Amino acid sequence: MEKPVYILGIESSCDDTSASVTCNSRVLSNVVANQEVHSKYGGVVPELASRAHQQNIVPVVQQALEQAKITKEQLSAIAFTRGPGLMGSLLVGTSFAKSLALGLQIPLIDVNHMQAHILAHFITDQESKIPTFPFICLTISGGHTQIVKVSDYFKMEILGETIDDAVGEAFDKSAKILGLQYPGGPLIDKYAKLGNPQAYKFTKPKVGDLDFSFSGLKTGILYFVQKQVRINPNFIEENLNDICASIQYTIVEILMDKLKNAVKQTGIKQIAIAGGVSANSEIRSRLQLAEKHFGWTTYIPSFEFTTDNAAMIAVTGYLKYLNTNFADVSVTAQARLKVTD
Repeated sequence: MEKPVYILGIESSCDDTSASVTCNSRVLSNVVANQEVHSKYGGVVPELASRAHQQNIVPVVQQALEQAKITKEQLSAIAFTRGPGLMGSLLVGTSFAKSLALGLQIPLIDVNHMQAHILAHFITDQESKIPTFPFICLTISGGHTQIVKVSDYFKMEILGETIDDAVGEAFDKSAKILGLQYPGGPLIDKYAKLGNPQAYKFTKPKVGDLDFSFSGLKTGILYFVQKQVRINPNFIEENLNDICASIQYTIVEILMDKLKNAVKQTGIKQIAIAGGVSANSEIRSRLQLAEKHFGWTTYIPSFEFTTDNAAMIAVTGYLKYLNTNFADVSVTAQARLKVTD
């Protein structure tokens, strides 16, 4: 029988304060406190985010322990997000994790947020299958768009990435152009389900085989909408579903084209997705279709483990714990970190 290892994971890289307790690779609790304050600003305000983390972190950790039905004295280690992310937000989680680990005299484990998104696939109590190495992971979020070759838990190589904006930003900015609230990505997904994806054509950017670019697409959408609104001031309201469906179709086409190139170049047909945008219904359905059409094996995480959450931090902490890969209390938060760092 496997000895139970209890890890408390703390995630505070952006605007969600999250704490999770895992027993080995099983999730016992995963508590997320969202920050509503940012919606009226149309994006995350770093100063407000760090203040909200300070208010939320103690109750969130308390709830995570209560839901897991364990005491803090039973914890084996504390794992926390070291980066990448907003510096003020990261500092709150880092300082709290250090203090708690010191107080309990247990190991401290620093976690790379980008690696954690990928390693969320190794949470054992979710419906999706667990990937086998090597696999290709498309990491898509508000801040990142990357194709990563994953050869082992901590052996990763970036095959391609965005040269400008991330895909999540492309969704949110497009939504803003249409007058939708922040965060707009989920709203585009919602309206797209009711629209015709072939209604309007948007030009796909021409960049390297495995690289992405979304700034030109955003500009193209802006000019298209401005032109149509000049002709018909009610254009957006009358055609919202079709516009959203066409934008989503184009973005997902770009992602799928790059994945096909990655499979062709590497010969690896094990394909995973990770990050907040992997909650998008169109990318999920297109990946499931790819299993049938191209013979891929696809790995799609449960919704609760796609957006920023502490369960992925805790399970990554567990994998590092097995290798006694612990951090010193001198460890510092890093706003910029690559998935390979």
